[in-house]
Amino acid sequence: MKENFETQAIRNQTERSQFSEHSTPLYLTSSFVFEDAEEMRASFAEEKERNLYSRFTNPNTSEFVNKIVAMEGAEAGYAFATGMSAIFSTFAALLDAGDHIVSCRSVFGSTHSMFHKYLPKWNIDTSYFKVNEVHLLESLIQENTKILYIETPTNPGVDILDLELIGNIAKKHQLIFIVDNCFATPYIQQPIKFGADLVIHSATKLIDGQGRVLGGITVGNKDLMREIYLFSRNTGPAMSPFNAWVLSKSLETLAVRVDRHCENALKVAQFLEEHENVTYVKYPFLPTHPQYEVAKRQMKLGGSIVAFEIKGGIAAGRSFLDNIKMCSLSANLGDTRTIVTHPSSTTHGRLSEEDRLEVGITDGLVRISVGLENVVDIIADIQQALGV
Repeated sequence: MKENFETQAIRNQTERSQFSEHSTPLYLTSSFVFEDAEEMRASFAEEKERNLYSRFTNPNTSEFVNKIVAMEGAEAGYAFATGMSAIFSTFAALLDAGDHIVSCRSVFGSTHSMFHKYLPKWNIDTSYFKVNEVHLLESLIQENTKILYIETPTNPGVDILDLELIGNIAKKHQLIFIVDNCFATPYIQQPIKFGADLVIHSATKLIDGQGRVLGGITVGNKDLMREIYLFSRNTGPAMSPFNAWVLSKSLETLAVRVDRHCENALKVAQFLEEHENVTYVKYPFLPTHPQYEVAKRQMKLGGSIVAFEIKGGIAAGRSFLDNIKMCSLSANLGDTRTIVTHPSSTTHGRLSEEDRLEVGITDGLVRISVGLENVVDIIADIQQALGV
């Protein structure tokens, strides 16, 4: 019998030790011992599947990986120290010098930096398409294109890309289709169902959900994951057993937490839509969202992130942050605590206005990661900060 999502998240655990513990213990060890020379030889030759060294595998990281693999409908996975180490290691393992990437322009800032500042050192170039120009995607594909990469919903503009449409394009051109699923989590969206070969998460966000630890994970096709595993085993970006233990326990409450995040976020978005100092609001499950129908088709819920434009540009955005009392000003998201960010004066402040507008970051854009506080209190704080 196939177990439901919540049951998998709770009951998918490592085998109990001789102590018959109910909750998985911490395995804080750098290495593991062998019975004799032959077992050690067979283990290193991968003739026997077992833990060798915690840079390779560890019971805690394996439990975390196995849970995400099951949730995403994947075949294999590997856990990393951070979300960005997952992204870099995935690309580094699969690309060769001279390869080409096609990516949506609206990607996380550090991912963009990797594409235009670091990968070109190895003669790996990237071509971009805008979220509203998916029809131009195929024209960007070259003979040396190997990877098609997107994130949906996007950061920080909360745009939605059609996974099935893009997945079909990737399959047609035999490209590796990689999706950053961080904003949605596997509870809301499973990109593999729509043709993705690999799915990446920054586990630091909603998967942890309480702003405690860093982590990243890539899951998907077993042959591709084999290459990523070998690269990571030799280069060392592994997740720590402690962080894996924390994140695996966090997954047990992911569904109930995300349900409330989404419930609160929709109410915040609906409030902002009616506010006189707000030009527009973007939330996937608002009927006014440009990709509302796509979001409803591929997402279970709308997520925890709301983006909106304050009248008055950068000055109004900064004033809004200065007037916030309860909500946090932080670079994180997906926390139990509501977090507000003004990208134009902070995270994307070094970009030119032209570059910001290219990805939909207007001067007055504010991103809210809606938390688990009582939504009445969240809205009251936002309302007073808007000055009305």
